[in-house]
Amino acid sequence: MRDVLQTQAAIVGAGPAGLMAAEVLARGGVRVTVFDAMPSAGRKFLMAGRGGLNLTHSEPLPQFLARYGAAVPYLKPAIDAFTPEALRKWADDLGQPTFVGSSGRVFPKVLKASPLLRAWLKRLDALGVTLELRHRWMGWDHDDRLKFWTPDGERMVAADATIMALGGASWPRLGSDGAWVEQLASRGIAMSLLRPANCAFTVAWSGIFRDRFEGQPLKNVALSFGPHTVRGEVLITRDGIEGGGIYALSAMLREHINVAGNAVLHINLRPDVPTDRLAVRLNVPRGKQSMSNWLRKAAGLAPVAIGLLQEAAIASGQQSGTMPPPALAGFIQSVPITLTDIAPIARAISSAGGIVFSELDGDYMIRRLPGVFAAGEMLDWEAPTGGYLLQASFATGAAAGRGVLKWLRH
Repeated sequence: MRDVLQTQAAIVGAGPAGLMAAEVLARGGVRVTVFDAMPSAGRKFLMAGRGGLNLTHSEPLPQFLARYGAAVPYLKPAIDAFTPEALRKWADDLGQPTFVGSSGRVFPKVLKASPLLRAWLKRLDALGVTLELRHRWMGWDHDDRLKFWTPDGERMVAADATIMALGGASWPRLGSDGAWVEQLASRGIAMSLLRPANCAFTVAWSGIFRDRFEGQPLKNVALSFGPHTVRGEVLITRDGIEGGGIYALSAMLREHINVAGNAVLHINLRPDVPTDRLAVRLNVPRGKQSMSNWLRKAAGLAPVAIGLLQEAAIASGQQSGTMPPPALAGFIQSVPITLTDIAPIARAISSAGGIVFSELDGDYMIRRLPGVFAAGEMLDWEAPTGGYLLQASFATGAAAGRGVLKWLRH
């Protein structure tokens, strides 16, 4: 066994929440050591940046905060203290200026996570932050020291304060595997079950549709579930459906499936065309044209949209070719798709659930574990994609860092 490591503040998890907490603490003059099970820091953060790192969103703060639903009262103080504007300034100070996209989302101008992460780690190193990699947290020993597994064996760490920032349970191969749940539960910490968020759903596609359209996007569609409608793009997968449009409804769909066993999603394939105008377009002779060719010309549908329409018609016992124009127009603008299940949490963008906020005080300290704080996706909140996930992770990490500074002072 290696010697016991002494540090003022230990942070377990080198993702956005943990690294932001480290920065706050180091700037406050605290000796900080960050531990992570992976061979390098920010693995999931880098994955999030593969399609262009969406740091935050530019919409007004009241609307921004509303995206967090029931968690708003708990997250608002942290986000008020580290706003989207503050996050943009922070990135700019790292030499990574941002811009607002057409959707209101905020991205680094280089559209990559790696330059920002490299600049951030360089700053943390200059502030004296120590990074210990390949350290998997295994709980506490009998003296309440942090216990880690390393390639060189077990290692104990004594810290005056600890911040847990271990992430949720999505993308476990990048480090967020939810293994911390058992350790905290053994200490009596109440938690909400970890569940997939911003996730895909399964659909029982026919073999013909699946083989032909797997991997193809449905663009500029509107998705509805109950009273909720969102615009976006979705992707047909071999097992079902995913994408930004579906992620925005995923929490409601997930909860409905958990109760009812399935959920019927309606997709409007032509949301910008009034139904009566679409019916007029469809009220033209088909002649000798194939049904697909006629729908492409009369309704302006892409092949994947036509395939989905026909798939749904057959599943509901109808034939799109025999529908009168008004009925067909209505069907095009409300195609029913039965979601049979939720894709596994390991494939989700993020996870819901975690430590319930009643277990924390106003400084993000776990009440049952004095001197132990928690931040990021370990906490019981969820939000859609669009910059809300990273913003809350950064903000709660900063809040936990401020909480530790206060704890150490007193």
